[in-house]
Amino acid sequence: MDEWKDIKIGYAICGSFCTFRRTIDEMRILAQKGADIYPIMSQNAYSLDTRFGKASDFVDEIEEICGKSVIHTIPQAEPIGPKKLLDVLVISPCTGNTLAKLSCGVTDTAVALAAKAHLRNARPLVIGVSTNDALAAAAKNIGALMNNKNIYFIPMSQDDPVKKPNSVVVHFDKTPDAIQYALNHTQIQPMYL
Repeated sequence: MDEWKDIKIGYAICGSFCTFRRTIDEMRILAQKGADIYPIMSQNAYSLDTRFGKASDFVDEIEEICGKSVIHTIPQAEPIGPKKLLDVLVISPCTGNTLAKLSCGVTDTAVALAAKAHLRNARPLVIGVSTNDALAAAAKNIGALMNNKNIYFIPMSQDDPVKKPNSVVVHFDKTPDAIQYALNHTQIQPMYL
């Protein structure tokens, strides 16, 4: 599609391993729409094998979709700001750990530094929350980030209110809409019931 052809999207993935399949599927959809995607992964997401799959398999698939190597180190992420590499940066899934880092200005991972580098250009950062403590310890960080300029959220909701009452997961299928809203400096409805 022409509307996505010239959009440079940084797409960062953190260690909510159970959501990798859904976020990679969204990455593929954006690539099929013609977006130019720069993949970024936290060191844990890039290197840890889990019951949800082998890290190398995820990396290979992501690199095939994007046609680029995954940015996974701080030195690789640093040029994002000075080169004004991206129109928009998506972090999805964004874990409670990364939410805390972003909220407090900690940049000790490739994803956190990519966000800092990108935000220095006053360009939109789009966050897809996926954490078991979103309505507990991470709630203050979500609230603080929602109040920051140029930070937007993909719609999210509780994934299991009975068994995991504090857990929230992003609505991955709303990623393209959230990006379009953010590029227009508007927040799509962030919370779903």
